[in-house]
Amino acid sequence: MEKVTIYTDGACKGNPDGPGGYGVVLLYTDKNNQVHRKEIAGGFKNTTNNRMEIMAAIVGLEALKRPCQVTLYSDSQYLVNAIEQKWVERWQKNGWLRDPKKGIKAKNVDLWQRLLKAMENHQVTFKWVRGHDGLAENERCDKLATEAAMRPDLPEDIYEKGV
Repeated sequence: MEKVTIYTDGACKGNPDGPGGYGVVLLYTDKNNQVHRKEIAGGFKNTTNNRMEIMAAIVGLEALKRPCQVTLYSDSQYLVNAIEQKWVERWQKNGWLRDPKKGIKAKNVDLWQRLLKAMENHQVTFKWVRGHDGLAENERCDKLATEAAMRPDLPEDIYEKGV
């Protein structure tokens, strides 16, 4: 199985009603041992940072054309904990309720469902990295996401499909 490293970042310009962007860098080695790099940036209007963090992971995984062994780095503890600590599995099992006893619904269900689908054919490991940790690829992802989030003319969805 091919190994792929994905670095992701999301940004919302500090304003939940403002545009949100994401940046993704995929690193993979082909059968000739050539290292390749693909960068994707995009976003939505009127969104939140958490949604962009999840979207960045989705975009990175959906860009893969065949099953891969993936290590996905994110500076979002929310994203990494929700997957690694199986919060999403618990929410799904409880009918997408975060707290079934109180009837509190989980947030971002549409994106969690899409992420689970994007993960289906891959072996995915999520790793949390501190934001602005000096890791060159993570810094590049942050720059991509910030650029996307700061665009005043950001369309509703500039998601690049089928990369």
